[in-house]
Amino acid sequence: MPHALSQTIAERIEDLYGQPMAALEAHADTHPRGTMLAALTSSHADVQRAERSIAFQLQRLRELAHPEREIGKFEAGHLLDCARRIAESVATRDAHAQTVSAVLAGLHRVPAAPAPSLAAPAVPAAGPASTATRTR
Repeated sequence: MPHALSQTIAERIEDLYGQPMAALEAHADTHPRGTMLAALTSSHADVQRAERSIAFQLQRLRELAHPEREIGKFEAGHLLDCARRIAESVATRDAHAQTVSAVLAGLHRVPAAPAPSLAAPAVPAAGPASTATRTR
């Protein structure tokens, strides 16, 4: 199941660069430092990791708190640990998402330059000096 926040960020990055995320990540991997694309794909990966952690810990929390399970001291510690990890992952996801969203909001795709015309203007072969007439 794709996570909504990371999917939204991926779509915004794809719109900005005009290529699918997989191609952008591959390109960023060849130039891992000092490029905006590398920073954006890295931030996107951080959001994805946080979302996977949230999903995993939430599933674990549901298993531990299942109505048919008895909750003793041991299980209570695990419940608290899962809840803490969920809170940390949510905070991490939100921080990364806020940062990458602010960066994406400041970036805009530049329209492509118009294609040069195939019919080039005629240029005189001899240049402007040869067109002057003698006055003598």
